[in-house]
Amino acid sequence: MLKTNNLGYPRIGALRELKKANEAYWAKKTGRDELLQAAKAIRESNWKTQQEAGIDLIPSNDFSFYDQVLDLTLTVGAVPARYQGFTLEGASSYNLDLYFAMARGFQQDGLDVTAMEMTKWFDTNYHYIVPEFVKDQQFRLTSEKAVSEFNEAKQLGITTKPVLIGPITYLLLGKEKEAGFDRLDLIDRLLPVYEEILGKLAQAGAEWVQFDEPFLALDIDDKTRALYQAVYGRLAAAAKGSKLVVATYFESLRENARTALSLPVQALHIDLVRGENQLNELLNNVPAGLSLSLGVVDGRNIWKNDYEASLQKIKQAVDALGADRVWVAPSSSLLHVPFDLDLEDNEQSLPAEVKNWLAFAKQKLTEVTDLATLATDDASSAVTARFEANRDAQQSRRTSSLIHRDDVKTRVKNITDEDAKRTSPFAERKAKQQARFNLPAFATTTIGSFPQTRDVRKWRADLKKGAITQQEYDRLIAEETERTIRLQEELGIDVLVHGEFERNDMVEYFGEQLSGYAFTKNGWVQSYGSRCVKPPIIYGDVSRPNDMTVYWSAYAQTLTDRPVKGMLTGPVTILQWSFVRNDQPRSETTYQIALAILDEVQALEKAGIKIIQIDEPAIREGLPLRKADHKAYLDWAVRAFRVSSSNVEDDTQIHTHMCYSEFNDIIEHIAAMDADVITIETSRSQMELLDAFANFNYPNDIGPGVYDIHSPRVPSKEEMVKLLEKAKAVIPAEQLWVNPDCGLKTRAWPETKAALEAMVEAAKTLRGVAEAV
Repeated sequence: MLKTNNLGYPRIGALRELKKANEAYWAKKTGRDELLQAAKAIRESNWKTQQEAGIDLIPSNDFSFYDQVLDLTLTVGAVPARYQGFTLEGASSYNLDLYFAMARGFQQDGLDVTAMEMTKWFDTNYHYIVPEFVKDQQFRLTSEKAVSEFNEAKQLGITTKPVLIGPITYLLLGKEKEAGFDRLDLIDRLLPVYEEILGKLAQAGAEWVQFDEPFLALDIDDKTRALYQAVYGRLAAAAKGSKLVVATYFESLRENARTALSLPVQALHIDLVRGENQLNELLNNVPAGLSLSLGVVDGRNIWKNDYEASLQKIKQAVDALGADRVWVAPSSSLLHVPFDLDLEDNEQSLPAEVKNWLAFAKQKLTEVTDLATLATDDASSAVTARFEANRDAQQSRRTSSLIHRDDVKTRVKNITDEDAKRTSPFAERKAKQQARFNLPAFATTTIGSFPQTRDVRKWRADLKKGAITQQEYDRLIAEETERTIRLQEELGIDVLVHGEFERNDMVEYFGEQLSGYAFTKNGWVQSYGSRCVKPPIIYGDVSRPNDMTVYWSAYAQTLTDRPVKGMLTGPVTILQWSFVRNDQPRSETTYQIALAILDEVQALEKAGIKIIQIDEPAIREGLPLRKADHKAYLDWAVRAFRVSSSNVEDDTQIHTHMCYSEFNDIIEHIAAMDADVITIETSRSQMELLDAFANFNYPNDIGPGVYDIHSPRVPSKEEMVKLLEKAKAVIPAEQLWVNPDCGLKTRAWPETKAALEAMVEAAKTLRGVAEAV
């Protein structure tokens, strides 16, 4: 049997135990000891699950209370100066107050500090906390988390493979917070901390240490490429008996292959799902003594592995390198997939036929060990039976009548260029929209959702259980919606929202009303911190049988004379935040969704909703990691948005929203989306993200977020005014809207009311200044 390797395992717990423990700690309902115990229980369960599955190289230090990049930032002592009110606790494993202040901000006991910036982890829906570097940055070992968790597993009789983000990737993930230096130039200051960690791990008995270097599979310059050899030469010397594996994932190595293969390490992991065509070239150049970890099981999607196709790749590698130098692994960490398919028992939402096509994290471990066994022609009867069952499942999926609909495919085929174009240019539309809505300068709005309290979530759960009737549920939602409309009126917000109390998740809610979707009960995946999402599963052709949002949006509009936005999720985001079928191009699936959203847009417009927001927070996230692949994606992604939003009257105002993203390299395509108003998250970056829009002379209206909804702290009016002044310095005032960074679903009502009150006052201040001028 070949060696089996796992890069990382989900850490939220099978039933979101970590989310609940974190939030109880933040609410001061439990203490530090209870939180640490909950975390320990998850780690132990994860290690034992992988051991029982037969994984040889089981990861440790892949657990995190919030984010693995933040863990490393604290480990190497790269704590921004604004947190100096918190003390570092020597070499302890966790300094929770400092750690969570960096992640979420802190506002109590006389301290008021903002959180660190957050952005997407490559092209996933996971968010990491962005390291902040200054020119005289110093590093020192301030946490021995990697060592303590290795020892913790060792006490259970499990020798793990500690996982660290590689030093070059770590620096590239960060940002320079002042001008005049390149963060990669900090490498000589950072490496001694890595060397110290390696020494301690070797002393503790670590046989293997994994360094994640996904940037090796991205576009990097010659300077960065040259740095890898020197850096890993030092790390190899510091390993003192531990063997090193460098893990790349999410893309092919391409022009970086020679660099990766020449590193002075003992093993290299490659992604053969996202980079499925790279094996031939690599096998011709693998040096003697280097083992190759083959990422053949998809670490980012939930479809069963095709054993026959994977075995061809594995056997090709074995023939070239020998069985002792080939490992079998998932393509990436399993952080991005749910825990356990065995927890799914609702055939109404997840039909048995569809379930038979799926594999979650626990099942993927079995796939890894099955493939390692089958590749050596020494499989037991049980493994052979699973091979036959796998082949049957692949055939079932290829031929299932659940998947294909000719009417949907024909409608996509008939999309024309005129279907993706507004009738009039933006300047003409804006004049008509202003005549209709008569909005003030610096118009205020929110992004869509309002706090979903425990009561709101209970109503939804009670409805599903049959504890309340649909009529009772609708009455409760109507009352909550009216309260929220009245609050927005009292606060003086200009464009209102209905609050989305009827919605569980901004993608799942729509998926539940579209054909071609299936749903899980416990298919939770971490998005950031304690925020978990349950991505729906697109298994077949997508269409919209009925209205999805019209009832509640139209009801809210009857309660007020102010405009109420219809709230929709855009086609690219619905695609990105679902587990997507892999049997047709992603563009085809996106166009199917776009036509479904278009139907809903037209139904809202017909119902009198004349401001409609189509959120696309994931459009930047979906951008391929290699620049050579950008144009093809952006062409169909932008076109799909325009298909969903273009067939409306000129005086219907289309908004869109985008989450934490770097926009510089796609700003031309964002403009091509031609939304009348775009709202973006900018508060954590202190409006830095607006530079892309300013440099491009972005023609349409923009709402830069003025406060961070991912933090519980309430910013002052003055703080928001300063951010708006920054925005006004680079964007013409007549283009600016005022809004939070994102939806308010996860926040509590007291902080929400206080922050929105300050936000409206900030907008009024700017209006007063403008009028005075």
